[in-house]
Amino acid sequence: MRITVLGATGGVGSEVVKQALDRGWDVTAVVRDPAKLRLPARVVVAELKHHDKLAAAVEGRDAVVSALGSRDRKPTTVCTDGARAALAAGAKRLLVVSASGLDGDGDGIFTRTLVKPLLEAVLKHGYADMRAMEDLVMASAVDWTVVRPPMLLNGPRTGVVKSRLDGNVRGSYTIRRADVAAYLLDAVADPTLIRRKVSIAHG
Repeated sequence: MRITVLGATGGVGSEVVKQALDRGWDVTAVVRDPAKLRLPARVVVAELKHHDKLAAAVEGRDAVVSALGSRDRKPTTVCTDGARAALAAGAKRLLVVSASGLDGDGDGIFTRTLVKPLLEAVLKHGYADMRAMEDLVMASAVDWTVVRPPMLLNGPRTGVVKSRLDGNVRGSYTIRRADVAAYLLDAVADPTLIRRKVSIAHG
């Protein structure tokens, strides 16, 4: 399998690269600072606005995985910019990381009426960016998958992940970045997840 990873030096993105390499996949990592990626992937140094470089990094690949995300609570368009860049570069299969906090379907009443409104207030800029990204991706003609994890944690992969297509995973509010990465890689070749939004969390 041949994939290109955007956000390859982030918490989820670096795990995607590492685990894909462990699977023997051909990985192209798009980064701004190659010194931050200490893995033997093919590296393309590019900004999201460098369309020629991104097109070359995407050409002939089986999938593009965008694990981009904001590192603070300031206004941002990084997720939307990443999705737009991947689409402009010619991605045919695109998987993007969003957040389960965007949706209350499947949540218990406490989470839906108290926790989610609080998260919305605190993370409003990041959520606005992810909503715009989702809208852009879902309006496209590519084989997309939107993956919505809850709070991300560090640590080794557990291998225990629940998923739900029609709402959030109820009763589970965290997941390790390593498990998100593994789910993304499994989803690349899963036809049941094409043009679907899926929420995931620890089982």
